[in-house]
Amino acid sequence: MRRSEPRGSERRLQHLKVVAREAGLKLTHQRLEIFRELAATEAHPDAETIFRAVQQRMPTVSLDTVYRTLWMLHDLGLVTTLGPQRTGVRFDANLDRHHHFSCVRCGLVRDFESAELDGLRVPDSIKRLGSVVEAHVEVRGLCTTCQRGQETSKGKHPPGTRGG
Repeated sequence: MRRSEPRGSERRLQHLKVVAREAGLKLTHQRLEIFRELAATEAHPDAETIFRAVQQRMPTVSLDTVYRTLWMLHDLGLVTTLGPQRTGVRFDANLDRHHHFSCVRCGLVRDFESAELDGLRVPDSIKRLGSVVEAHVEVRGLCTTCQRGQETSKGKHPPGTRGG
């Protein structure tokens, strides 16, 4: 998994500790390791990916513990979810304003920032459905790796390009 900058991970971990303390939650070693794994990556992993990574350091951790911890973090507002994706819900510990690019072929997810998208106004038609808590853009397409693979296999071109 692609790792995030250490300062960001540490800042997120300190924020978790404050919020958990205020909520009266016990920060077990397993919970800390699960959050540490999520906070240290920019890959937006699903629960199974986090489970496999944490299990290498803590063989006794269960997939159920990972799921319960991730949903607890979600309920506390410490992580957000992306999806639904083909492979299930993905989690994101980056709470800073950002948007997502998702590859429709391989499932890669990457953050990006955009002042233009941040400035978009939520249409009144959406507000009529309920109160908007937050809005972000998820751009879906082919990542450069999948796009290169598609262009080289059988001479095909990505959708929307000449020759396709």
